[in-house]
Amino acid sequence: MAIMKSDIVGEVLDRYPQTAALFLEIGMHCLGCPSARGETIEDACLTHEEDCDALLARINGLIG
Repeated sequence: MAIMKSDIVGEVLDRYPQTAALFLEIGMHCLGCPSARGETIEDACLTHEEDCDALLARINGLIG
């Protein structure tokens, strides 16, 4: 099942812990914080000024 913009960062990390490295690479260093537990990937990318489509492509390629 592909990860989408509307998926919650914390839930993705719970299901696919190997994705943590990708989030850390783009500056999302607070993966355990309350925001990550309830924030969508799209919202996190907006906050960190990152390309959401590019991150999703990398995540889905990793878990594919």
